[in-house]
Amino acid sequence: MGAQLRVYKRRIQAVTATKKITKAMEMIAASRIVKAQRKVAASMPYATELTRAVTAVATGSNTNHPLTTEAEAPARAAVLLLTSDRGLAGGYSSNAIKAAERLRERLAAEGKEVDTYIVGRKGVAYYGFRERKVSESWTGFTDSPEYSDAKKIAEPLIESIQKDTAEGGVDELHIVFTEFVSMMTQNAVDGRMLPLSLDQVAEEDTGKGEILPLFDFEPSAEDVLDALLPRYVESRIYNALLQAAASEHAARRRAMKSATDNAGDLIKSLSRLANAARQAEITQEISEIVGGAGALADASAGSDK
Repeated sequence: MGAQLRVYKRRIQAVTATKKITKAMEMIAASRIVKAQRKVAASMPYATELTRAVTAVATGSNTNHPLTTEAEAPARAAVLLLTSDRGLAGGYSSNAIKAAERLRERLAAEGKEVDTYIVGRKGVAYYGFRERKVSESWTGFTDSPEYSDAKKIAEPLIESIQKDTAEGGVDELHIVFTEFVSMMTQNAVDGRMLPLSLDQVAEEDTGKGEILPLFDFEPSAEDVLDALLPRYVESRIYNALLQAAASEHAARRRAMKSATDNAGDLIKSLSRLANAARQAEITQEISEIVGGAGALADASAGSDK
């Protein structure tokens, strides 16, 4: 019985240490969620005004720009997948990967080839384990992205959509990320960034029925689009990175809280088992003492006769 009690005590100590770690990780994630939410809110005015400008240029001119013009028969698409660099975040990365797989299947059903771009070690590991081709990947900043990271990601994507498909270019650019809804809800979503759907952009970002301002373009509308649309893509990617970071912290906080609660329940269960083992050990010792005392008494009585 002594050995069994020692096993329970060692397990209680191990689970208690784990509980302290998960509690600390929960508190760290909770503090980082607030910072990430502030960054998301701070990025929205720039993205909104930039979208208004892009929409105004595209709708106020007759320019057929490659970044705003639908291909007659799109044959190739690029998909940017945002995952995390670290684990212990529940189903955060797996949900984003599943959404990317569904998007990939949908694009393939439309007869389009798919080039995959990945942010985060979890996504890179998933595709690497399955030996799937990845056009380009980025890691090391998913929990705290900067605008320079979004710019670095946007460069090859914009370059690929500006090329002809015969030269390895793409006709469409899609993004898959986890949208931050609330502390308890984060949804893996996908959306098309390019070519721009101007009607949808105008409705979502400028307000339904709002009249866009008129502009004079110098030197030309096409040159203005050349300058604005890369910034538009960068701002969209940056906003998605910030929402993904907030979602990652929220998912990690929720996962660590669940782990902490489970550790507490396990400690209670192990404590009950340890108490039962100690009680059984005490009972056995008392029985041995009583039995020994009885044997001595019998032996003494026999010698007296």
